[in-house]
Amino acid sequence: MLKHNIMKNEESGFNTKLIHSGGIDDQFHSATVPIYQTSTFSFDSADEGARCFAGESEGYIYTRIGNPTINALEKQLAILENGYGGVAVSSGMAAATTIYLGLMSQGDHIISTDAIYGPARGVMEKQFTRFGFQSTYINTTDVTQIEKAIKPNSKILYIETPANPTMDITDLVACAEIAKKHKLLLVVDNTFCSPYLQNPLDLGADIVFHSMTKFINGHADIVAGIIIPREKAMYDKLRNMMINLGCNMDPHQAYLVLRGLKTLGIRIDRAQQSALEVAKFLESHPKVAWIKYPGLKSHPQFELANQQMKGSGSMISFGLKGGYVASKKLLDNVKLALLAVSLGGVETLIQHPASMTHSKVSAEDKQKAGITDDLIRLAIGIEDVKDIIADLDKALSL
Repeated sequence: MLKHNIMKNEESGFNTKLIHSGGIDDQFHSATVPIYQTSTFSFDSADEGARCFAGESEGYIYTRIGNPTINALEKQLAILENGYGGVAVSSGMAAATTIYLGLMSQGDHIISTDAIYGPARGVMEKQFTRFGFQSTYINTTDVTQIEKAIKPNSKILYIETPANPTMDITDLVACAEIAKKHKLLLVVDNTFCSPYLQNPLDLGADIVFHSMTKFINGHADIVAGIIIPREKAMYDKLRNMMINLGCNMDPHQAYLVLRGLKTLGIRIDRAQQSALEVAKFLESHPKVAWIKYPGLKSHPQFELANQQMKGSGSMISFGLKGGYVASKKLLDNVKLALLAVSLGGVETLIQHPASMTHSKVSAEDKQKAGITDDLIRLAIGIEDVKDIIADLDKALSL
């Protein structure tokens, strides 16, 4: 019989919870969660099988429905985000798709941050319109725009903060008040912060989700996502949708995320400490036209970031005075920073959103969202900061 060792002591520190919450006490008392690499589970009797399928037993049936390794990860993330439970899925996009299909019906309307992850916007505008879904993308840093965008059929307010890739910050408490007033579901993509830096459910959100590919896993070796609702009814609805869509995680995938998760705090502490130094270097560089980093006082929402985030994170966006030509030259000449999409790993990554992650967003919509041709997105890793700065400095000097 498996026993989940779930530590809910609110007095425990975050890093202690990373190590000790949500584990499994199996018959061998494993120190780490074992990989239950199996597609199916047997029953002791026909009656037990019937009880499992009827939902009267917590026994396992089939890995698409539930698996001990995956469930350990789900329970741990739910604890870290202060939610009811977790629904782990195969990717961050699987999380977004499960939310769309689980919560929206034909004719429903979603209001969202304009500078969200490109594919999350693209799938709504280019695919789900076939099912009668409607969407409006706005600058949610101005909460008055949210109220103006609400329609009688509005169902979801979908926020990403900090926004990808502009690093704009949206006021989650204000969004929660608007959502409650208009009976909308507030959904927050918390990927850029992770539970270590921001807890949207504590600020009034109904659902938080992550691409666990990024900070939560932290090692650029898997893709995964998770959805964490605040209440049981929403959890049940989204879990049933995940099961029916078949976008569950693989047990080995979950094991790797659990392993990476243990060092989330120390990785982010190191990366964001370096990010502030890098941001200050870029802000003072003569070739840099502008920069957005929540830890700089020059950020338009610096005070708000300090209020709702527990740290400034390790994501930076900036532009060069030479525009796209200069940006491309920088991208082609860095040596330490990897020219690659994604973020949150131990490696420093650099990319050009307008032509890469957000290339499927129309030119007009990119312009409205502030995803300009000169914008460079920099994800700081845990290398020695002097080496990161030296790499950027040398590439900028060419």
